[in-house]
Amino acid sequence: MITRWRPTLSFVTVLAMAAGVVALAVVVVRAGSPRPVAALNPRPALRWEAGACVRRSAERYDLTPCNGGDSEVVAVSTDPPGPGACPDDVDDVLRIGGGRAACVRNFLEPHPGAPGGGGGVLRPGDCVALDGRERPCAGSGWYGRAVALVRSPSSCPATTLDTLTLDGPAPGTPAGDAVVCLGRGGKVLGRGMCVAEPGPGAVTRSAIDRVACASPRAWARVTAFAESATSCPGSSERYLTARGAYRPVTCLSLVSK
Repeated sequence: MITRWRPTLSFVTVLAMAAGVVALAVVVVRAGSPRPVAALNPRPALRWEAGACVRRSAERYDLTPCNGGDSEVVAVSTDPPGPGACPDDVDDVLRIGGGRAACVRNFLEPHPGAPGGGGGVLRPGDCVALDGRERPCAGSGWYGRAVALVRSPSSCPATTLDTLTLDGPAPGTPAGDAVVCLGRGGKVLGRGMCVAEPGPGAVTRSAIDRVACASPRAWARVTAFAESATSCPGSSERYLTARGAYRPVTCLSLVSK
């Protein structure tokens, strides 16, 4: 049984042909020979290995002769793939059993493994939902765009506006890289944006309701993100503390007074 790798450990079950060599035995009787001689007409081996070809139908994956495949296995590694085990441009990572994973790339476009494409190895430029799953940036349902993958929020670059923590290391990244640093885009709150007035207490930053600044619901404008309220700019009149966020204090200036 083969399962498709997902960063949140939620797997889609698919089927594949068993690896192995299939041979057709033909018995040929030679004149004067005391016994029949078996002649073999071997068919190509179908094994999960680099260079093998895969055919996809919906969520089903099958090994297939390469004259009819949709994608190629470019590498086979441990499951999940370790650092550098899958090339950056792979379009999918398949669990093939026995503690192994296959990194595959489509022969033709589209290539979901390209940055923002929604598949392959999670890397900068990709878009992710709040559950950590990669989503196509051209579609809906994603929260933010990755600018880096690191081991802890403190290692995120200065352009980071928010972070997501995965359930485990993202495949193909250095061991322990389980924090996705998010920049502008999607539903990530940024400087200059306006928000509705939230309820009391600390909330997650993703739960802060972003609204148009011209909306009657607009309560305050984001001036900065800081480690503490004392680090907010002087123009800030309010602040919100976001539970578990990168730079957890959202500094605000009031729009509706």
